Amino acid sequence: MDKLVIRGGKPLYGSVEVGGSKNTALALMAGTLLADGTTTIRHVPALRDVHTFARVLSVTGARCEFDADGHRVTVDSSTVDKPVAPYELVKRMRASFYMLGALVARCGHAKVSLPGGCAWGPRPVDLHLEGLKAFGAEVELDQGYVIARAPSAGLPGGTFMLTPSSVGATVNLLLAAVTARGGSRIENAAIEPDVVEFSRMLERMGARIHGIGSHTLEVEGVPTLAPVEWDNCPDRIEAGTFLIAAAMAGRPGVPISVKGVLPDHLGEVFIDAFRRTGCELILDGTSAHVVPPERLQAVSIETGVFPGFPTDLQAQWTVLLACSEGNAKVHDTVYTDRFKHIPELRRMNVNAIVVGGEVVMEGGRRIQGAHVMSTDLRASVSLVLAGLVAEGETHVLRIYHLDRGYEDLEGKLSRAGADIRRERYDEWADPDPE
Repeated sequence: MDKLVIRGGKPLYGSVEVGGSKNTALALMAGTLLADGTTTIRHVPALRDVHTFARVLSVTGARCEFDADGHRVTVDSSTVDKPVAPYELVKRMRASFYMLGALVARCGHAKVSLPGGCAWGPRPVDLHLEGLKAFGAEVELDQGYVIARAPSAGLPGGTFMLTPSSVGATVNLLLAAVTARGGSRIENAAIEPDVVEFSRMLERMGARIHGIGSHTLEVEGVPTLAPVEWDNCPDRIEAGTFLIAAAMAGRPGVPISVKGVLPDHLGEVFIDAFRRTGCELILDGTSAHVVPPERLQAVSIETGVFPGFPTDLQAQWTVLLACSEGNAKVHDTVYTDRFKHIPELRRMNVNAIVVGGEVVMEGGRRIQGAHVMSTDLRASVSLVLAGLVAEGETHVLRIYHLDRGYEDLEGKLSRAGADIRRERYDEWADPDPE
């Protein structure tokens, strides 16, 4: 198994570049099944989840090639003949469940395993299933699989309100609706950048979607979609992670550039909170320049669905608060149990108390290097950030979580001045005697 070993106290400098959005790329890849022919998606991150989803597509009969070095996915969907997404692959990530809407739209029926994914937070698929039923599909569960069928003439379409709003369900229902024989309406649709970018690619393919970027999406079904070439957007969570890293691990007064930042994708709530820490943030096209202050100020945040503060950045924000002056709170209204990084941070001398869906952070304590355990994707990167500023050496174990969402994180940080390396280790080895 791999771990990251970080020797703290090495200030970041220069620049760091953001890769393509993983979450958006997975939705775009699912959309390629709706068009006969070859679709190319560029700026795709070389991550485990992308490799897994490429295999999911291949199982259906599509010809899927992922050029990891070139960050390009090419999918020829003209050979799709097996509308199945097996448990062995779907269990590895929840986004594989997009195959339900895509295959029902493409083949008229689908057999898709119920998903796996990160081990925190209730994220049921009921919204996906009820939405498909509202659009005219017959849906049943059989031994851990969802079996969905459209009428012989295709899905008639319909109206469905998402309660609560959900990115995954919005994407799945769009996949089903764009080639339905009638119109569909998705109410309380998610407006995250992932959904907007995905909708725009579907439009380029010939879909008729009205209200993109709003909470109400009106879809006029069309008979067919056409293949396209499309550029994926930068990853907004990776961008926010690097901005936070620059703020807490950069030299005061010395700018650090983060390349590949779309300010609209970060949202004003995050940008405002970031600036209130005392950091100077200069937004210049698709680059952001951070000038850390002498002392960071603690800023409490509350997560929310976009355009609120991203729940995927709250773990990183807790580490920023540990490096700040004063005390502050992080309240996660999206996933109230998403604080599994806190016990590990406490091993590093961070003083934090979790009460319900809120954590109270004490700033100003010296962070100390330790052996810590990753529990999920964002918890993993928060421990890496803590290691950058810790005294001594930090070993972040089980970084297979990290590899699901950050491409070459250690390489990007080391090129910006961090002392960080990847090592193999034996999870079950006995400790060396003292």
